[in-house]
Amino acid sequence: MLRVAVISDTHIPSRANRIPDWVRTRIMRADHTIHAGDFDSADALASVHELTDGNYTAVGGNTDPKSLRLPDVATLEVGGVTFVVTHGTGPKRGYRERVARIVRETVEEETSAKRATDASVVGVGGHTHRPMDETVDGVRLLNPGSATGAAPAEMATMFVVTVEDGEMDVQKHES
Repeated sequence: MLRVAVISDTHIPSRANRIPDWVRTRIMRADHTIHAGDFDSADALASVHELTDGNYTAVGGNTDPKSLRLPDVATLEVGGVTFVVTHGTGPKRGYRERVARIVRETVEEETSAKRATDASVVGVGGHTHRPMDETVDGVRLLNPGSATGAAPAEMATMFVVTVEDGEMDVQKHES
């Protein structure tokens, strides 16, 4: 059994000073961490790198400096589950469909053996600062909200995903 900490939208230093201690603890206990963008600074990225000993997957968000050189989309396979990570940048309207489309297109490009609607493929996005665990157009999507509670979030949130043999369990944590 492996644990994946899923966070996004830390917005340090523009909207928050640091990642809350309870989030930091869950990141350090995880086997891997996913950050779905909007670090806001090199210091925030360095903090995640330090907390995870470099064992993380990250994408860039709309507020991330280009100098961070983060990809727009990244994939990760853990315990038989493939995570397709993107920030989901764009208008609120159509967010879910946009992220589901990115997941489908990425899976089609990378492998013909899996389909985006397989239970073992999960899309991870950020951007909205609102937690979500939904199936959209046959694709399961996770959005952990904002790990620091950055506005417009009402509180700090994150997910811890437990994966084993292609099965997963998602737990939302909030303060």
